[in-house]
Amino acid sequence: MNTTPHRHRNRRRTTGSVLAGALALLLAVSGCSSKAEGGDENGDAADGVRTGPGVSAETIKLGALTDLTGPYATLGKSIVQAQQMWADETNAKGGICDRKVEIVVKDHGYDVQKAVTAYADISADVVALPQVIGSPVVAALLDDIERDKVLTFPQAWAASLLGKDAIQVLGTTYDVDMIAAVDFLTRTKGLKKGDTIGHVYFEGDYGANALEGSTWAAKKAGLKVAGQKIKATDTDLSAQVSALRKEGVKAVLISAGPAQTASLVGVAASRGLRVPVVSSAPGFAPQLMKTPAAPALAAMLNVVSAAPAVSSDLPGVKRMVASYQKKYPDSPVDSGVLSGYNAAQLLGTDLKKACEAGGLTREDVVKAHRSQSNADTGLGTAQDFSDVDRPASVKTYVLKPDAKAVGGVVNEEEAHTAPGVEEYLSSR
Repeated sequence: MNTTPHRHRNRRRTTGSVLAGALALLLAVSGCSSKAEGGDENGDAADGVRTGPGVSAETIKLGALTDLTGPYATLGKSIVQAQQMWADETNAKGGICDRKVEIVVKDHGYDVQKAVTAYADISADVVALPQVIGSPVVAALLDDIERDKVLTFPQAWAASLLGKDAIQVLGTTYDVDMIAAVDFLTRTKGLKKGDTIGHVYFEGDYGANALEGSTWAAKKAGLKVAGQKIKATDTDLSAQVSALRKEGVKAVLISAGPAQTASLVGVAASRGLRVPVVSSAPGFAPQLMKTPAAPALAAMLNVVSAAPAVSSDLPGVKRMVASYQKKYPDSPVDSGVLSGYNAAQLLGTDLKKACEAGGLTREDVVKAHRSQSNADTGLGTAQDFSDVDRPASVKTYVLKPDAKAVGGVVNEEEAHTAPGVEEYLSSR
């Protein structure tokens, strides 16, 4: 996804506005508890549970700021449908804390101004956000989300989003993924000291954070990195391929979108640069396996991902896929389905824990979330949410494109922690 200017985490994080020109909200929505329907003046419901924005005696409202009409409309649709499926399943079992779950969906079309307006529209009426698509959107809302204490799961994985109590990057971050990618290349593709690897990356947080990881890992392995920065609007990577050929690269990393991955691999194959290519998870979509680039992708590409392929044999994944295909028979099952359903399940666990502790205010939900150090939905690896400055997981899968598989990919390597990841994180 297109991303925002890089910000270092921890001591190096900035405290000011993240996205230049982003509209400030005219109305500051308080994150403090307010009187809930059926409650008393202290915000306690009739059942004694503390309540606040988004929670009444009958309902728990969650928000989704998604893209249904812009460049990530396919992803947005998958996530929305998967999370609605979770809500329907949850409500069929009696809901959470004796309340029905409702998801309020707002389409921003990947337009930051529309997203800011949408957040202003719904933020007073939801307790958490299990979906916010787009790094620029998350960046524009960062200060407001933290101020309002709305637990938020962004569809973005830059390390610069770490360190915020109310914002949870699920899975790994881009730098961790690229350390795993370099490890995969050296272990399985014959790269050795002195070799050069290319790295094509989006400008902004996504690419900058990925480049941090590849640069660190390459130095440890005695490799050189030839970087090629691109914009999200760059869809013909012929020039980049030519530059990488001149550098004599033995492999290429790409941290961009599906269109850029298809162009890179397709052009490289046609020009005789048939070297291994490893993509970050957002750089692949199953639709690519129906394009002219499909044969080259199948031959040259691998994908590093915190999540398994939706074609995985994991029982939880198989159940989810079967349920989704039954509920939405005309919709493809892609990584967005897994991502959306996983996020919803994790948030459901947070809400249940908060209820058991006696409160469903935003602060209660964030506290319940951060109390979990081994959250496991059965859809991949367990995650640790207790340290705001660390990725929730450091384990990555390696996937391989397969046009015949559900979701267009299969697992090539199961989840594992790449050598050096812990050393890298401790050095940040």
